[in-house]
Amino acid sequence: MKISIQSIDCSPKQDLLDLVNEKLTKLTHFSDRILETKVTLRVEKAEKRDNKEVEVRLVIPGHDLFVKKHSESFEESLQKAYDVLQREIKEWKDKN
Repeated sequence: MKISIQSIDCSPKQDLLDLVNEKLTKLTHFSDRILETKVTLRVEKAEKRDNKEVEVRLVIPGHDLFVKKHSESFEESLQKAYDVLQREIKEWKDKN
């Protein structure tokens, strides 16, 4: 699985990039049909504290999965996105 990470309005540290790769690579345990994972890290220009956004798109033949999560840190947003994607992959596998 190929993982591409794009950051908008921020410069993520290597620790965060490693965490993203580690977390999303674990999704292959739930489905071996994931071809690519596209991740976008963004800091919204807002007055709110939960301005760290993580978008993840899983490219699966015939059906892409997408999730967008906000929180106070990228790590928390990533965990929320991972949890949702894990559940969506299981639901998708049950339907197919």
